[in-house]
Parts: sequence; C-alpha cells; structure tokens
Amino acid sequence: MTTPATANAPEPVLQVRAVPGMARFDAAEWDACATSPETLGAGDETFNPFTSHAFLSALEEAGCVSRHTGWLPLHVRVEREGRLVGAAPCYLKSHSQGEYVFDHGWADAYERAGGSYYPKLQVSVPFTPVTGPRFLVAPGENPDAAASALVAGLRALRAETEASSIHATFMREREAEQAEALGMLPRMDQQFHWLNEGYAGFDDFLGALASRKRKAIRRERRDALSRGITVEHRTGADISEADWDAFYAFYQDTGARKWGRPYLNRTFFSLIGERMADRILLVIARNAGRPIAGAINFIGDTALYGRNWGCLEDHPFLHFEVCYYQAIDFAIARGLKRVEAGAQGEHKLARGYRPVPMYSAHDIADPALARAVADYLKRERRHVRAAIAEYEAMSPFRRTCEDASE
Repeated sequence: MTTPATANAPEPVLQVRAVPGMARFDAAEWDACATSPETLGAGDETFNPFTSHAFLSALEEAGCVSRHTGWLPLHVRVEREGRLVGAAPCYLKSHSQGEYVFDHGWADAYERAGGSYYPKLQVSVPFTPVTGPRFLVAPGENPDAAASALVAGLRALRAETEASSIHATFMREREAEQAEALGMLPRMDQQFHWLNEGYAGFDDFLGALASRKRKAIRRERRDALSRGITVEHRTGADISEADWDAFYAFYQDTGARKWGRPYLNRTFFSLIGERMADRILLVIARNAGRPIAGAINFIGDTALYGRNWGCLEDHPFLHFEVCYYQAIDFAIARGLKRVEAGAQGEHKLARGYRPVPMYSAHDIADPALARAVADYLKRERRHVRAAIAEYEAMSPFRRTCEDASE
C-alpha cells in the first residue's frame, strides 16, 4: 500500500506504505523516531521500552504476533525520498483479544446488524496496556504533518484490507488530540498509577497516608513475608535462563486462568532477556529457596511499568508485596517518577495508587456504526471523568494535618 500524504499534491512529498514486520525497519532508525522530542513532546518520558524495536521485534520473532495468533503486523511507514519520517506500530486483527480497550460490544452489535467487524486495524503494542507513543516522528520533522500522513495511510490501509475500523489505543494525550483533530473518535478510560512525590523511602511514602491505611499496608507487608518467604530483585546480567524458566511457569499459571491461553511464549522472554535485560526488573519470591511467585517490570527513564505476575503457591498479600510494594521500593531507590501497574484493579487505590486518564482514538468506516459509537463515547467519557473524581475522593492520602505518628 502506497498513498500520498496530500491528495492534491501533483507529486507526493511524503510516501506512506505498510510493511509486514519490524525486520523491514532499521532498529536505530525506528528507535530514533520512538524517542525523538517530536514524538514524546514536552512530557517527562524520554524512553518507552514497549515501543522500542527490541520489544516489538521480539514479539514477532517469537511468533506471539502473527497471522496465526490474529495479530498480523502491518506497520505504517512514512518516507521522504526513502528516509523514515514517521511510523506507527499497526496490526491487522481477526479478534479483540489482548487489547485492554474493549470493543466487544461494538463488534457484537455490528455483526447482529449484518456487518463484518473483523478484520480491524489495531495501532498499539500487543498485550500491553501501557500509554506510549503511537505516532512516531523522526527528529526534526513536523509532528502534525507526520500524524496527518500516518492517519491518511491507516485509512488507505483500512480500505485496502477491507477492515471495518482503526483503533489507536493507549495513546499519549497529545496524540489523541491530533487524532481527534483529524476526525477520529476520542475515547477515555482510566488506570491506577503510583506517583513519586519525592519520597526518601517507603516509610516516607507511608507517612503521606492516613493512619489507618498506613497501618494496613505495614501489616500486609509483614504478613506476606511472615512464613519465611524472601523476595529478590533481578535485572541486567543477573537475570538467568533459570529465572526466565521460573517466571514463565508463574506467567503460564496466571495466563491460563485469566485468558485460557497465555499470549506470550517462552521464546519471547529469552529474546527480551538478550536484548533489553537492563530495562527489565524481575521480582522473585522464594519459599525455602524455591521460586514460588514473581512479577516482570520494565524500566523506563522516568517510570517503572509492571506487566505480568504469577504464582505457584497462594500466600496472603504476596501479590500486593511482589507487584506493588516492591515496585514502589524500586522506583523510590531509582528516583523514578511513577509506577504503572497495568489495567483495572480498584484494589490498587488503597495501596497508594491514584486514578489517571487513558486515551485512545477510533475511526470507523461505516457511518451508521460511527454515529452510534460516537454517541456511546460521549456518555462513556462523562462516566470516566466522574469515576476519576470519585476515586480521588477515596484516596488513602491524608487530607488534613493529621499527626503522622503511630
């Protein structure tokens, strides 16, 4: 698929095409776009591990994303005279699994009305509910022009593949605004993130909480490790294949219970271990020296991203310790500004995580379905804003000059 960025130009300045895989991109060229100021804007993030060439190519090489799994890579590439100007990670999908921004109701309604919702185009990082750049722009290029070219390319690809729709999910807020200005439908959701207010240590963080919540967290941490369970951090060269074997057993247990079939395979973990171990934190819990539970986190320049967890033994509060409290400990020690612990989970609120908005944008070919979805999204946004305000009111943080002593 090749389409000019501007239909009126006699000879297109920008050329847009779809390419079937990350192997068609030079890694340094892709990563320069993914980390450029034009892509990331004025926010605090300078590197997102999930939009790196290493992560996305590992998904493909391991076979986690493919036509067979219903995630066919068709990444959109914008060029000027053969040089990469912009890109978007894009997949042709035959289902709505592994996305965490749910459109099953839209699909069901459209199918009942006689339409074909699949295939659809998904602009995202597969299986990863983490905000990050979706419109990648080369250094020195105009972000709005690149976004316009990418959306034009996506729409041409939608027509060529006979897809029903385009879904760009977990976008940065500025990108969502660009997409809306280009005629895409805006959507809002929310997650819970822990925000580092310059804490000197975990106890300093606890001091910001109401006394009852502070005592509850201390009790949970004590009880989680009261049976002789120990917790260790592994990152960089300290991560061994034996560690990956242990973690994959945890991941399979959780994945089989949640989704029926885990999305990621064992090969994927070895590949990211080879390519980006310095960006990975494995938290492993042991009982009498035997690994029984663990969580994988990815390390950005300003954030820690908690992704997957699993266990072979059930112990009270061990999930909270391994996934949330250990992540906070690590973030404080590294001076990271926040911990993102994934989708859903109101239980995170009581543990010091706060509600933050998530953004996506959608483009639907059928005008009737587009109108129905647009009306639904207006009402959904009102609900999400109200939920965020309600969660903030339920925050465990002290609101008065309450004595911080026990």
